[in-house]
Amino acid sequence: MHRIKILSKGYWRSPIRILPTAFCLLLSAFCLITAAYGQSTGGVKGKVRNMRGDSLAGATITARQNSKDVRSARSGAKGEFVLNDLESGVYNIVFDAKGYSSGIKYSVEVRQNKTVDLGDRLIMQVDKGTQVIVQGIVFFKDGTSVMGVEVKIEKVGADGSIKKLGTAMTNIQGEFTFRQPEGSAKYRMTVKYKDSTATKEIEVDSAAIYRLAISLDISRGEK
Repeated sequence: MHRIKILSKGYWRSPIRILPTAFCLLLSAFCLITAAYGQSTGGVKGKVRNMRGDSLAGATITARQNSKDVRSARSGAKGEFVLNDLESGVYNIVFDAKGYSSGIKYSVEVRQNKTVDLGDRLIMQVDKGTQVIVQGIVFFKDGTSVMGVEVKIEKVGADGSIKKLGTAMTNIQGEFTFRQPEGSAKYRMTVKYKDSTATKEIEVDSAAIYRLAISLDISRGEK
């Protein structure tokens, strides 16, 4: 009977020693599987800008594969974005932002454990259908264009108040352009060249391209 009791105790102690080891092996295997799965994905990053080269915040960037949107992200304050957790494969990267035409970067290949850098020059073009675009030209009184002159742009409120919006410079043809969000408004453009000053106002009511001409009361050769 004494020998039977010793064998019985030995029999019940063995499983207690084995269980922790087996549990550790299972846990390790699970961690390896999880790590391997995480490493099977990749990503895409870049920086979105407008036509002037300024950072474009709030743009939506979407990874699209087989006509399905897989994952999306928004660009930050400096136009930067990162799309993570993409399975290995080829994607079209779609860019959308209010007031801009959609853009697509085709056939971007994503590999596991890699982040594809699309660079910092992802330029989005203005959607002319959603903005007020004023295209102007400045002339001397003899009909020749005024190159390299500053145009001051202001918004005239319904109560007569004036808000300065900025300035534009005429190009070699004497032309200038400025853009504003769609909506009814009155804008005033003022040009000063030497001792001559000219002002022109324009009223807009919807998104469209508006054209105007400003004529200075001075000839090109006058001092």
